[in-house]
Amino acid sequence: MTEIQEVSVLIGGRAGDGINSAGALVAQLLNHLGYRIYLDFDYPSLIRGGHNFAIIRGSEHEVGTCREKLDFILALNQETVDRHRDQVHAGTAIIFNADLARSDGQGISIKNILTSEKAPEIMGNSAIIGGFAKAAGIEWVIVETVFRRHIPKGMDLNLSVARRAYDQLTVVRRIEPCNNPPLPLLNGNEAIGLGLVRGGLEAYVSYPMTPSSGLLHFLAGENEKLGIMVVHPENEIAVILMALGFAYGGKRAAVGTSGGGFCLMTEGLSLAGMAEIPLVLVVSQRTGPSTGLPTYTGQSELQFVLHAGQGEYPRLVVAPGDAQEALFWSAIAMDIAWKFQVPAFILPDKTLSEGTYSVDTGGITVPVTKAAPFWDKKPPYRRYADTPSGVSPLAFPGAKDAVVKVNSYAHDASGYTTEEAGMVTLMTDKRLRKDEELITGMNGYPQVNVHGSAEAPVAILCWGSTKGVCSEAGVKLGLRVVQPVVIAPFPVTPLKEALAETKTIICVEENATAQLAALARQHGIIPDAKVLRYDGRPFTYESLCARLKEVIP
Repeated sequence: MTEIQEVSVLIGGRAGDGINSAGALVAQLLNHLGYRIYLDFDYPSLIRGGHNFAIIRGSEHEVGTCREKLDFILALNQETVDRHRDQVHAGTAIIFNADLARSDGQGISIKNILTSEKAPEIMGNSAIIGGFAKAAGIEWVIVETVFRRHIPKGMDLNLSVARRAYDQLTVVRRIEPCNNPPLPLLNGNEAIGLGLVRGGLEAYVSYPMTPSSGLLHFLAGENEKLGIMVVHPENEIAVILMALGFAYGGKRAAVGTSGGGFCLMTEGLSLAGMAEIPLVLVVSQRTGPSTGLPTYTGQSELQFVLHAGQGEYPRLVVAPGDAQEALFWSAIAMDIAWKFQVPAFILPDKTLSEGTYSVDTGGITVPVTKAAPFWDKKPPYRRYADTPSGVSPLAFPGAKDAVVKVNSYAHDASGYTTEEAGMVTLMTDKRLRKDEELITGMNGYPQVNVHGSAEAPVAILCWGSTKGVCSEAGVKLGLRVVQPVVIAPFPVTPLKEALAETKTIICVEENATAQLAALARQHGIIPDAKVLRYDGRPFTYESLCARLKEVIP
């Protein structure tokens, strides 16, 4: 019997078997043992059928990526056993549904348990989790605590099913507790939602599109508790126009989508730029072009988001690296959008949006002001008054002595349409001055993070969800890891400082064209090598280490 302080567990089955929920329960079991959690959920774009699996990694220390080798495989069907044979090692324990699979390890007749308990088929995952808990030496009291806290319906019956399986198996690979308190487990979408609320969110508008759909579902489920309005219009064009209407009326609004949905929003985005209406846009990336791989990951929307919409106007783009950063930066994005009256983007991907992380919510201090440059109520009110900062005073419909006229046409300070050359130039210059104000305003935030060996001469340059895997690989290989979180306005000075005295820069991205590398090059930062992956799957720790060794001088 082997004692371990890091563990990787895979649970797999068909779509419809509740693999996502089962993976979340396994994560909570490890969480209650003091492990820091990362969970990745892999599934094809099928309503039923196909192979679904979740990999849950627990460690004494913070983690943000999966390992390739597994300590436990929980197989609800034969396909799970067959597909993951190459991920076993000498100590891997396999717990399988003996009715549908054959393997070395310990089998459970889930059908017999469900029949005895008169339980529905979906509760088969509770049986496999009960068997896992026993095989891993997890005390029953922890199983019962987790089930009672995290199963909203049929909790007693689920516990009975799990207990039957628990009593049938023996301990084969004990997971010893870590000396950490449990932390909240949040996926990236939940963290973004909570961050938006911290930033003052009042209305969330979205049309479902993987991988952002979970944000819509989370906020809709918690809207009364959070005190917000959640709306699901008929399409993405309606989404952005409705959100702009909320913001015009004084409500802090956000929208959520993925690349294909954002394509439909770009004209509305330009309206926000011209009309100077503050708005937060969550664009969660997946593999493209077009439909691409709807349920897989990628980092191919960076250049699109930076340049979307016709015309020239400032914008904020932030790309958090994990759920902790997502909570922080989503609040900041809302705050900045209103402070400077610009569109603000939050740019996660499927890995971050649907991945689950341990998050120290109590340790996150978000410097949100919820301030905006409101009108001083001295008439006449000019919606686009020319100011040194380029930021005009805000008033909303219904305000006494104020006609709040916003306009998608070129306009003067009062919002009236004009084609007069001098006024067009004046208003353009006013809007673009906000870009300089944004650069100054972002100086108080941690725009660039450094991980690994901060003085190492070889640096990994990465962004977004690759933070986790790059950080671990950097520690293993003795590399500096530099992660810009703010992408626009591009943090040239902080990034150059973070890369100071490096001799080699290796850019790691999950796209085919090295989009961050191209952006860095425009600002005089020249990567020496690129490590790219673009098959829809995230880097694993082992695969990235191997690729990096090929290019490290």
